[in-house]
Amino acid sequence: MHFTLADLVTDITQNAAESGASWVDLEIREAENGVNGNAEFRFTVKDNGKGMTKDELERIQDPFVTDGIKHPHRKVGLGVPFLIQTAEASGGGWKMASVKAGGADGGTTVSAWFDLTNVDTPPVGDVSGMFRTVMLFEGPGEIVIRRYNGLDGKDVSYEARKSELAEVLGSFEDAESLILLDRYLRSLEEDEEDYL
Repeated sequence: MHFTLADLVTDITQNAAESGASWVDLEIREAENGVNGNAEFRFTVKDNGKGMTKDELERIQDPFVTDGIKHPHRKVGLGVPFLIQTAEASGGGWKMASVKAGGADGGTTVSAWFDLTNVDTPPVGDVSGMFRTVMLFEGPGEIVIRRYNGLDGKDVSYEARKSELAEVLGSFEDAESLILLDRYLRSLEEDEEDYL
């Protein structure tokens, strides 16, 4: 079960990382005036993995369908169905598109948005912690996160790349590097005015 929007984003991003992709791109936007004119949380995950056919895209929306690879003993796959249910229940929506091909020609894009004023919208959760988790996913050589937050008078905007962070911080298997990664990602979430 997903308790926050960050949990949903982590799950979808992990699917992208496990798709055979060489890169994954995650964008998160929070804005005062979303699709419904209310405060909105929106994310998009793109990858250049193996992709899916139209039939496979439809099947993953069914909670009683799973490929049986990731969790061999499970008979259900709830990640995408939970995403769809949560987005629709919160007055938001979702989109998925995929091309089944290898390399730069294939891949999947998943987008979802949530009305933050809707009582059925889960809390956003720990965005910095989620970014740290995403950066630790094995598989893709590059993970890029893009963040925009314009809620409550904030003006937060940044981009971080796994390759650049690893170059500066060293191996993410080292405890000290993980602490520095966490501190750095949390510092990016601070609005400039927070320092004044």
